[in-house]
This record gives sequence, structure tokens and C-alpha cells, in this order.
Amino acid sequence: MKFGLQVGGLLLTIAALGLASPLDQPVPKKISYNGYKVYRVSVAEDADDDVVGNAPAVELQRRRSDSGALTVDLAVAPGDISAFEASGLYLDSTVLSYDLGAEFAAESRVSVQTSTVSAKGALPGLEWFDAYHPYADHVQYWADLHAALPNNSELIVAGNSFEGRPIQGIHLWGASGKDSKPAIFFNGNVHAREWITSIVVEYILYQIVTGYKSDPLVQKVLNNYDFYVLPVVNPDGFVYSQTTNRLWRKNRQVRSNATAVGTDINRNWEVGWGGDGSSPNPSSETFSGYAPLDTPETAALAAYTRKLRDLHGIKLYVDWHSYAQVILLSYGYTCTEFPANVDEQINLAAGIAAAIAKPYNTTFDYGPGCLVLYQSSGNGRDYVTDVGKAQFGWGIELRDTRYGFVLPPEQILPSGIEIWEGLKYAWSQF
Repeated sequence: MKFGLQVGGLLLTIAALGLASPLDQPVPKKISYNGYKVYRVSVAEDADDDVVGNAPAVELQRRRSDSGALTVDLAVAPGDISAFEASGLYLDSTVLSYDLGAEFAAESRVSVQTSTVSAKGALPGLEWFDAYHPYADHVQYWADLHAALPNNSELIVAGNSFEGRPIQGIHLWGASGKDSKPAIFFNGNVHAREWITSIVVEYILYQIVTGYKSDPLVQKVLNNYDFYVLPVVNPDGFVYSQTTNRLWRKNRQVRSNATAVGTDINRNWEVGWGGDGSSPNPSSETFSGYAPLDTPETAALAAYTRKLRDLHGIKLYVDWHSYAQVILLSYGYTCTEFPANVDEQINLAAGIAAAIAKPYNTTFDYGPGCLVLYQSSGNGRDYVTDVGKAQFGWGIELRDTRYGFVLPPEQILPSGIEIWEGLKYAWSQF
């Protein structure tokens, strides 16, 4: 696979640089996706990873339709398009993008033009959600959120990434004081390329911070629950996706016995670790690591989960992802076992999905992840359900099923608005 070899060579060069701090490392040349076409292909229901992996393409996303058919989104380099179309590895296909690089360029131009933060201490208005932003601006934004609600918030750090960046965010509380209520725990940007997740989480935070003094529903939920929110839990990968490879998914962990870089930190949790829907191959996008919790990011998040469990318990955990438009309940690692309160979870998810649809008619599916999307062993929501004892341990896949990871900036605010409507329904039920 030409792309895999090309990227593998680049990653080997980066690994050879050693383990200097991120600021000390030279910035690698940015990978170009100019001329790449993106196809959505249908494959046989019993197709495995090897069949899809033999295509000269980069897999972006897979999902099962209501009929059970498997579709896979694949990015194909210009020089491989003819071979791909002649390969016969799929039943039928639809072209989603004729030039992925052009879409990346448009996304980046908007970001560069508008990705400045207001003066320190001043919370930007809704214009923040007009564009994607560099990581440093996100960090400042969390500080600005704290400054806008100083008596009911604090900045928090759950641990450090492989390259030494803090896994940071914000803790919000209500009238009873901090650490006094059950937790609502949100994670964003577990997968580096899923930029919409961190900024939608920030929209949720913006609505809570600006609404606490005037919105009775926000007051109710913040007075009854402590919010612990980590918008970017894979900071190394997120920065790398902005500087070098827009489609980077994993963390940036280097291992002494592998040339490939990175582990999928959403396959590295302990519950169901190493099962179907993950890979023992370090070159795989779903590489699970060599042992549960052997990435610093997942180990830190797991420890934070246990801390919240032991403090006052976890009401709701959401690991935010894109792109499938689906509310994923536990479990992902098994298709035959379910949490004891699965009926309660399905009922709540149905109401949330209905509320999400109201502003723009965006359809979200819902149900146990293994059944409604695909099997994923070693994921965060299963761990927070079983070990963290969360009442609702979920993953939510945001917009959209057309643009994928390159969601146009003009869809950021609508994505936040519809998710906020869904969460308002959830708050009304709590």
C-alpha cells in the first residue's frame, strides 16, 4: 500500500529523532492529500480487515447500515485511483470527495484567518465557533472560560501525554461547592483528526458558563452535578494532525520494539482489551498497545475515572467522536452482553436523538456500540461503565456522514447547537 509505506517512512524518521520535548523537535514536512479521492464503498458483510486493507487506500471510517451491510470510507492517492477502481474489492461505491487536499486547504485557510483568541480573560462570543483553532488557542479558551465563572470553576490536569503535554481541561460546579456532587465526565479529541469534537465540547462549556446565572435548566444541572471536562485528551496527536498529517488518529507514542508510531488510546483501556475490533499490529490504526493502559494518556484517564467513581460516582460519561451520527452505549467489545440498565439507557438515548434532530433534522442512531456501529474492544466507554460504575457510559459520534473528518467550519456552530438541544433533554431527565 503506497500510502502506508510513505507514511511509515516518515514516521520512522520522526522516531529516530529520539524523545526530546515537543518544542525541541523539528516540525516534519506536512503530508499532502492533494488529488486524493474519497470513496464510500460497500463490501461483503463478512469482509474482514485484510480484504479492505489490500486496497491501495487509507481507511477513514466504517459503519453498518440498518440492513447490516458494511460500508467503508477510503481515501485514495492520485496514482492509485485507477488501480483502486479496477480492484473489484467492493460491491459499489460513491465518491464523497474529488480532492481531499483542496478541502483541507479550505479548512486551514478559515482557521488561519479567524483562529485568534480575545484578550486574555475575555471570553470570545459565538465567533469562536466560526473556525477551527490551533491547540494553544484552545488552552487559552479554557482559561477564559474559567475567568468568566471564577467562583464555580477551576482548571484541571488529569495527567501528561507521551510527549509531556498536560491533559488539561476545566471543572465546573454549582451552589454546593466543588467535588460535592456526582460527576458528568466529558472527553474530546481522543482521536486526533476528529477536530469537531473538542470545539463542540467547548460549545457545551460555553452554554454552561454563560447560562449559569440566568438559565434555570443550566442552574439545575450544575447545582446537581460536577462537570469534569477534558476537551483534548490526545494533545500530541491533535498537534500532529494540525502541523503534519491531517488524518492522524493515534497518540504519538514511540515504542522500542516497533518502528510504527502511535497507539489508539481508545483501544487501550482494560475492559475487553485485545479483542475483536482492535489490533496487535503497531502499524494498525486500531493498535491496542502491548498491554492494557500502557499509554500514558489512557492510564491517566483511567486513574481519573477511578477518582471520580470513588468521590461521588459518575452519572454520565461521554467520549466524543466523529463521524457517524450515533449515540453509542456500552458495550463495544461484545455484541451479546449489555449493561444491566440497557433499557433505561436506550430510552434516554432515544429522547436525546429526537432532541438533536429538532434544529436541523440531523438523524442520530443509538444503541449498544457493537450493534449499531462496529465492534471496538478496549474502548473508554466500556471501562467507565464497568470499572467506573457510570450510570451512563457513552460515546457520541458527531457530524457528519458526508464530509467526515473535514467538517466545513460553517457546520461547527450547527453541530454544537443540535448537541446542546440533546443534552438539554438529558438534563431535564436527570
